Amino acid sequence: MNPIRKGILLEVFSYTFWGVMPVYWHLLNFASPLRILGCRIVFALVFTALALSVRKNKNWLLLLTKKEKRPFTILCGLIISVNWGLYIWAVNTGHTIDASLGYYINPLVSVLLALIILKEKLSVLQWVAFGFAAMGVFLVTFFSGVFPWVALLLAITFGFYGLFKKKNKAGSLEALGAETLAVLPLGLALIIFPPQGLLLLNAPIQWLLLVSCGFVTALPLYTFAKGAKLLPLSAIGFLQFINPTILFFMGIFAFGEEFMPNRLWAFACIWIAVILYCVSLVKRDRANQDTATQAASK
Repeated sequence: MNPIRKGILLEVFSYTFWGVMPVYWHLLNFASPLRILGCRIVFALVFTALALSVRKNKNWLLLLTKKEKRPFTILCGLIISVNWGLYIWAVNTGHTIDASLGYYINPLVSVLLALIILKEKLSVLQWVAFGFAAMGVFLVTFFSGVFPWVALLLAITFGFYGLFKKKNKAGSLEALGAETLAVLPLGLALIIFPPQGLLLLNAPIQWLLLVSCGFVTALPLYTFAKGAKLLPLSAIGFLQFINPTILFFMGIFAFGEEFMPNRLWAFACIWIAVILYCVSLVKRDRANQDTATQAASK
């Protein structure tokens, strides 16, 4: 198969998988969001450690044993735990549309963090995209009367997660294994201790669903990492919006969440920001290709 086509298929699968994951989290509503988070941490570690052991890969342990990598690994583990927990809470309490908003603006938050912390420069298109995104957040607040803290916290935590992951430069499965190992005490505490009380399961299917947290966490990460190696950044930039788009429509049509017509103006601003962001990625990708071509011809 053509590498580009294979990469697209892998990325589409990953983002579609992430998009329909709320269905799975709803199946776990017999447990509290915090307990589900604990199971996700613990069983993601178990599944990932087994997968890495089969491949005889021990490099993931270096992310915790090396002094220069350990702090970022622990930070990533804590931040992604907050992100996972908030996401599970959002989709299981009628805030799937808010979650979709968060993942729409996440790439723009990541670019803003790169500007502030890494001192990267932004193009004019990216600044305009920020303007539309900010207008969208303002309109959501104005029309609903509630600051969109769920969306912004999801975007900010995932943005910082990506920023700190750059420091470790590890594969997706390796990073997932080390990060979940770093927060294993937290995961075990969320499963075992009060105030949630004892976890009493009445059927084997409930145990199976909880154990499957590891599989549904690791599988899309693995296929995403495989596909990302085969595609340019601009292609990934477009495809990543499959996830929030599915979340948006699932919130309305599958879970029956209320979507006030006036909020459409807010989402229109966000969608314009997304389009401008994608166009900026294409331009940057082409500029990099032209630079590489010129360098090769010298």
